Amino acid sequence: MKTSNEVIALSTIKFGTSGARGLVTDMTVEVCFAYTLAFLQSIAPQTGSRVAVGMDLRPSSPGIAGLCAAAIRYAGFEVDFCGILPTPALAFYAQEQTIPAVMITGSHIPFDRNGIKFYRSSGEITKQDEVTITEAKIIIPDVIGDDSLPEINQSAYKCYVDRYVQFFPPQSLMGLRLGFYEHSSAARELLREILQALGAEVISIGRTDQFVPIDTEAVSEEDAAKARQWALHYNFDAILSTDGDADRPLLGDEQGQWFRGDIVGILCAQYLGAKAVVTPVSSNTALELCQQFSVKRTRIGSPYVIAGMEALIEQGHGSVVGFEANGGFLVATELEKQGHSLKPLPTRDAVLPMLALLVMAKDRVIKLSELAKDLPARYTASDRLCSFATEKSQLLLSTLASSNVSVHDLLGDLCGASIQQDQTDGVRLFFENGEIVHFRASGNAPELRCYAEADSQARADQLVRTCLSRLNK
Repeated sequence: MKTSNEVIALSTIKFGTSGARGLVTDMTVEVCFAYTLAFLQSIAPQTGSRVAVGMDLRPSSPGIAGLCAAAIRYAGFEVDFCGILPTPALAFYAQEQTIPAVMITGSHIPFDRNGIKFYRSSGEITKQDEVTITEAKIIIPDVIGDDSLPEINQSAYKCYVDRYVQFFPPQSLMGLRLGFYEHSSAARELLREILQALGAEVISIGRTDQFVPIDTEAVSEEDAAKARQWALHYNFDAILSTDGDADRPLLGDEQGQWFRGDIVGILCAQYLGAKAVVTPVSSNTALELCQQFSVKRTRIGSPYVIAGMEALIEQGHGSVVGFEANGGFLVATELEKQGHSLKPLPTRDAVLPMLALLVMAKDRVIKLSELAKDLPARYTASDRLCSFATEKSQLLLSTLASSNVSVHDLLGDLCGASIQQDQTDGVRLFFENGEIVHFRASGNAPELRCYAEADSQARADQLVRTCLSRLNK
């Protein structure tokens, strides 16, 4: 008989920045069992009789969810199947019910991949939990048993809708005409319900039966063009969308210009009155320059942001939130606004930041495009090279980290002299002219990501475009 650590060691399915992910063809019965059993028996063995299970709209998700359900039953738990819903909705429900949760999602990564995210009753698992799961020696059965999915429990869906309908003022979106780019988002029913409950007129656009891997950090030119066309044709006040599992927002203004996720994060923190903010090194430095928050920087990935938030709470900071450059927003402490309280939800969430910015603009009686005008003029861009071997990425990063000559050869004519490096996550290069270029290997797929920051959007875009073009030769 095989043990979970043996199966995991031989598998290509590995923990990345968030969750265990890889090719669908490699998410075999043994692999799904190994990860799920190791989680339940080494991380969440005494947390009640139920395990909440949810999934996104990828065609492979029901099959993987069934395998995880079989593993849950084998471990002696009841399957609380919550159906198709956003990852943060499942996490919030599990938190409220004090039970563990398993989410089947590949988030934004390509169609041929998928993944499993694990939640304790207290929230997302830590990086140390990932090590514990990987090393656990749990016997895998020869027969998987019942892999059917039970009837959907709608409680998780309702719990998440109520979270926002009860926090934001009644009819706070009245008069707004919103376009909802639904594509294959797990939030395409739920988000519409929340927006309409708060008074908005919602027009559905772009729904598809094919899974669309929306990456909010690297919006395709096709999606950028779609947003501009929709804004022109429909006269929207804003356009909303999310990635596949709705833990990363995509918000466009009345002109169809998509907001950068880190700007969304800063504005949401302002709206909520947060005092301390945790964010990865790749986020816009306007966060520090606006001088409104205590700031802690981390590696990229929600587990690192969560650890950073916990550290700030231990240091006595109040009103602690976090966000990632992709716009996913995390709430570490209970927040109060206009007599309404918002419970913590320490996992990435797409719905909160989009609602916050819409209400913020309406309260100020300004257009959405005007919200960021008071922030320091720093602009970021990011994109990626797909099918870029991890080994190739690591060699590039090692070379740049150890050789100023290599940095100059690659970027000297573009950015001038490099004056500083940050190797918290990948290689982040600071230049004499104030610009920043950051290279990093993706933790979820064979991709090389490039981030840039400059004093204009056009320049930031140019930096990313040119860097990736040079590396793709």
